[in-house]
Amino acid sequence: MTRPSEILGSVVAASEREQLDTFLDFLRDAVVRKARGVSEEDARRSPVPTGTNLGGLIEHLRWVELGAFARQIGQIPAAELPTPPWSEEDPEADLQLEPHENLDDVIGAYQAGCDRSREIAAQHSLDYVPPGGELTLRWVYLHVILETSRHAGHADSVREMIDRNVGD
Repeated sequence: MTRPSEILGSVVAASEREQLDTFLDFLRDAVVRKARGVSEEDARRSPVPTGTNLGGLIEHLRWVELGAFARQIGQIPAAELPTPPWSEEDPEADLQLEPHENLDDVIGAYQAGCDRSREIAAQHSLDYVPPGGELTLRWVYLHVILETSRHAGHADSVREMIDRNVGD
C-alpha cells in the first residue's frame, strides 16, 4: 500500500488545483477504506454514545459532496438531485443508514457523488463564484476537505473500536 506521505508528498511542487484534488481524493479513499471489509451489522453499529457509525459517516459525506459541488458550484436544482433524508423531526438522518440501504450501495452512491463533484469542479477555475453565489470553488474544496478529514478521523476511531483495524 502506498503511504500517505508518498501520495501527498508527490504534489509538493504541483499546482494548487492538483494539490487540492490529491488531498481530497486521498481523504475520500481513506473513508471508503475504513468502511470496506466490515459486515452490514458492523457498518450500522456504533461503539460511541452519539450513534456514529461507518455507514452513516459515508452517507453524510455523500450529502456533503452533493451540497457543496452539485448545489453550490454546479447550481443543479434540488429537484434534479436525490431527496435529502433529513427533516425537522430528524435533522441528522443523513448520518444513519436507512433499513433498506446496504454498505456497498452507500459506498457506490458516495463514489458516484465524488465523480460528479470532480466533473463539476473540472469545469471551473478555483476563483469561480456561481451567479448569485458568494463562495469560490476554492472555498468549496477547502470546506469539503475539512469535512472529509474530520469524518475520516471519526471513521478511523469507529473502525478501531469495532474490530481493532487501524491504519492511515
